[in-house]
Amino acid sequence: MSRTERNKNMAKGHHRSAISGRYISSAAAARHPRTSVTESGSGANRSSGTHHRSAITGHFISSAAAARHPSTSVTEQG
Repeated sequence: MSRTERNKNMAKGHHRSAISGRYISSAAAARHPRTSVTESGSGANRSSGTHHRSAITGHFISSAAAARHPSTSVTEQG
């Protein structure tokens, strides 16, 4: 996949590593799509409580699933 094709496929927003929790570049997010999460908008979680999200599927997951897969899950604080 060429660089321009990869950039077209990447969502716009801030990219974060699910492993380290740090912000990463668009190029790094394209190289590691299974362990990166793209945050759109303001990045604020408007609901209360703690939520866990899979970096691979983007779906919400249970606390037990997040504990089993810490390198591919993101914990969002409300």
